[in-house]
Amino acid sequence: MVTSPPLSSVRSLLECYLRAKDLNQPALISECFAANAELTFSIATDDIDFPRVVTGAPAIAKTLVADFGERFDRCRTYYLCVEPHLNESRTCEMPWLVIMREKATESLRIGKGTYRWRFSADAGKGDMIVQLHIHIERMDALADPHAEKLNALQGRFSYPWLSPQELQRSMASFIETGPDFAFAIPFEQAATL
Repeated sequence: MVTSPPLSSVRSLLECYLRAKDLNQPALISECFAANAELTFSIATDDIDFPRVVTGAPAIAKTLVADFGERFDRCRTYYLCVEPHLNESRTCEMPWLVIMREKATESLRIGKGTYRWRFSADAGKGDMIVQLHIHIERMDALADPHAEKLNALQGRFSYPWLSPQELQRSMASFIETGPDFAFAIPFEQAATL
């Protein structure tokens, strides 16, 4: 009988991934992804581009951290759930929200989508991420040269675990603060799994 990794281990792996990506620390990817892990994308917008398939922890680190970090900074990615839930096939799905700055244009980038993770035990290393599928439902860019919108948004949310209820409440409150903040309306609700 195959057993699932404990939720504390899953939570630690997911938090390790965010530290790698959001803090631009590519070396951390090998601590949470298996050496032969696979990353796939489905993208429902033309506003961002990634390769459809990436294989191996080093290539994942390059794509999701090093290359990503060259283009974006001040990134915060939020898991839109309180706790990860695994099914019997060691898979976990959850919506996400990202708020970051595009360096070249000094614009706010706000996006949402879903993650589908698969975990497995790796001999000698314990539980590892063996597969990640990232669906990008929406990714918007807005002029924000002084990062005022970015700071206002990021300051409203718990990081990295954000309940859908807190997202909705905090985003609605943000939108009410000014007419320039209507851009956030599509992000009040998490992406559909």
